[in-house]
Amino acid sequence: MSTAEQALRRLELTVTRRLDGLLHGAHQGLLPGTGSEAGDSRVYVPGEDDVRRMDWNVTARTTVPHVRDLVADRELETWALADLSPSMDFGTADTDKRDLVVAAVGAIGFLSSRMADRFGALVIHDEHIHRMPARTGRPALYGLLSALMDAPRGQVVADPPDLAEGIDVLAATRRRRGMRVIVSDFLDAAPTLDPDAERPWERPLRRLSARHQTLAVEVIDPRELELPDVGRVAFADPETGKVREVHLSPKIRRDYAEAAALQREGTRLALRRAGVGHLVLRTDRDWVFDVAQFVLRQRRMSHLAHRKVNP
Repeated sequence: MSTAEQALRRLELTVTRRLDGLLHGAHQGLLPGTGSEAGDSRVYVPGEDDVRRMDWNVTARTTVPHVRDLVADRELETWALADLSPSMDFGTADTDKRDLVVAAVGAIGFLSSRMADRFGALVIHDEHIHRMPARTGRPALYGLLSALMDAPRGQVVADPPDLAEGIDVLAATRRRRGMRVIVSDFLDAAPTLDPDAERPWERPLRRLSARHQTLAVEVIDPRELELPDVGRVAFADPETGKVREVHLSPKIRRDYAEAAALQREGTRLALRRAGVGHLVLRTDRDWVFDVAQFVLRQRRMSHLAHRKVNP
């Protein structure tokens, strides 16, 4: 057994043992067709409709033959957008941000496959957005995750696709309603420290969430939030390849921490305005625990909202 396959089996075992049942939920078919749930009535078309589906109540009231469509119990189609840009190759704790991307996509994929749902992915890597078709079954999911794990480290390219472009492609890939998951660090090429400013990916994300259930998974590393007291350090920008030496004085470290906090707050507000779920995974924490806590918190909020609506 290869090392990659062993890693995927460990990931599957972790998900099924610690998360199985948490992310499961009922979903209803969205297209008319043969099924068990009654849909709308319409005028009977001779030669095309089955007389066994005749709606006699509506026919008697209108004196015009009507048939009743049925809502098919179709599987939910889940798509993930995995950001494998060069900034995701960074990591100073237990793992790299790239590994958390694979873990998050794998968690959603394994839980979707256990419900026989179709699962596909778009991958932002180098100068392309790669599409992996939605399929059912464990072998297809293993192939998708293996491709993510085997993808080479990101390289500096002239005009790489940004997150906003990836979200637009995700929205146009499949129009059928379902679940959409975006896994990224949500770092912009030209960041702004104004928390209320609109992010480049905010409008595409808002359009996506208007049609699909959407979850944003933000992946961060602790060194992106604060810098250690180590003196002079050479920093390399993975997106552009530029290198700059900086002396990490107390003032520099303090200013950096304040700027990082503003950047994260801006991301949080933008995701909230877009109306999507926001899950934060850190390279120095137990990601499975964070996923479980997020799901339980969302369920409590949904239960409280339901109680307020139906006192």
